[in-house]
Amino acid sequence: MSESYYVGAYWACRPESAQQCARRAETFFRLLSACHPDYAHWYEKSNSVKHALQLPFEPTFDTFVRFFGRKKYQLDEDGFIFGAWTGHVPVNQEGGMVTLVCGSPAEVAPNNVLLYFPMEGTGLERLLTLPVLTGVLRAMALAWEPDWAVAVSDDFRDRLPLQGNTGTFVGWLTYFSRQRGEVPALPEPVRIEPVEDKGTLVILGPEPLSTANPEHVALGLHVQQALQERGLLRRIIERRT
Repeated sequence: MSESYYVGAYWACRPESAQQCARRAETFFRLLSACHPDYAHWYEKSNSVKHALQLPFEPTFDTFVRFFGRKKYQLDEDGFIFGAWTGHVPVNQEGGMVTLVCGSPAEVAPNNVLLYFPMEGTGLERLLTLPVLTGVLRAMALAWEPDWAVAVSDDFRDRLPLQGNTGTFVGWLTYFSRQRGEVPALPEPVRIEPVEDKGTLVILGPEPLSTANPEHVALGLHVQQALQERGLLRRIIERRT
């Protein structure tokens, strides 16, 4: 059975205007389009594939300002919510989907952007590569400036002890903003790469991690413990006493 992969980036309460969020969204989709041709075209999400295919859009600043001006994409006074789809069918085998929550000052749940991969098939094989995921994490870091981001399968995530609100834990790739602290030296085959002046990307290995491989699980647990000891895996939003 295939493992279900996603990439998620999260950041604490950050009130931003529709224009500020639109600028970040434009940057994100522009950088995302350079990661793989599957991310070149986008459609608004809908309850049916037929209807969604009638809602193509160009991910520009003006487009997102217009979207965030609609009530359906507003979270009252708590920012904006939006979902997009690449238009590939069948949905579970090709392309991908993005959801985002941004501009929210809420102190109970973080802002986030999520990119979902196909569940199986050739679409998953095309996209589930280290170059693509590295590009996606970098796009999220540069556009949204999150506190923490991760590329991981649901199964692998569930094998690791979670640390509070929305994570935090280690995935195949994990990003930490520089405000979280310095990433320590880690054992091979782990690689550590800077993401411009934003933060650090930790890559556990050249191939996708699988819960079927005990060595992968052991490596994830070892690296997670090392990062936890350095305080890098603290909660995105601290619990209020």
